[in-house]
Amino acid sequence: MSQFKPLFLFIFCSIYALSLNAQESDTEIPVTKEKSTWELLKYDGASAFGGIKHVYIRPAHWKEKDFVTLGGIIAGALVLYTLDKPANTYFENQRDDIPHIVREAGFRFGKPLLNYGLTTGVYTFGLLTKNKKIRKTGVLLIASATAGGIIQSISKTIAGRARPTLNEGNDSFKFYSSEAERHSFPSGHALLSFTTAYAIGKQFKNPYIKGGIYALGLVTPISRLWEGAHWLTDVGLGIALSVIMVDGIDNYLNKKERYVYDSKKVKIKWDLRLGVGQLGVVGHF
Repeated sequence: MSQFKPLFLFIFCSIYALSLNAQESDTEIPVTKEKSTWELLKYDGASAFGGIKHVYIRPAHWKEKDFVTLGGIIAGALVLYTLDKPANTYFENQRDDIPHIVREAGFRFGKPLLNYGLTTGVYTFGLLTKNKKIRKTGVLLIASATAGGIIQSISKTIAGRARPTLNEGNDSFKFYSSEAERHSFPSGHALLSFTTAYAIGKQFKNPYIKGGIYALGLVTPISRLWEGAHWLTDVGLGIALSVIMVDGIDNYLNKKERYVYDSKKVKIKWDLRLGVGQLGVVGHF
């Protein structure tokens, strides 16, 4: 269980940090009748579905700047492609110098089970406390991870790119392959982990907090290079997709005003309670 402790700690700290951040953020606009938990759940489900749909239909409405962005991503991927082999050699040579707990945490955080544990944990906390800002963060996490997960799963099968461990080079593709060793492009671990970090980091204004969260989100992508499980282009595209998914869904939620706040302070103050035999979050009215 020791290898899971850093991940459980990150999950708890993420939820707690978001609750503290919500204290300093705008609270939701008052409504005439408080919605039940079930009504909020349905509303949030519709928001998540709308965000996912928005990601998939948005290319049909792209403007010139969107195609410029796409061109930049393609150009960046081509540059990384030329560095695939030397980067693979360099990172694999660093592997034995990396602490085992860091390597293990990087691998585990990119796994769907633990990653979605953090995602659902954030949303569940927001739902139970009926905190609109944390609910929105949870919806953003769930929708972004789902949209990105579907895209990367399909892309891996279609591309059939060989992982570095096959020793076939970075230009070995076998389209529509079902072999796990040919599901390298893009990196699912990189996409999931950085999606989570980027979505959470967007909720904070402090650049140091943002940078710290983003740095944690990069551990998993880099760990895939240490382990020789992915090429640099796989990891780079995974991160790029993360940013695109999160920004696209966040813009959708804001444009549709799914979660609106005013300038009043929240009525509940959340404090971390630590002591002998107790660990938890307490709300003060």
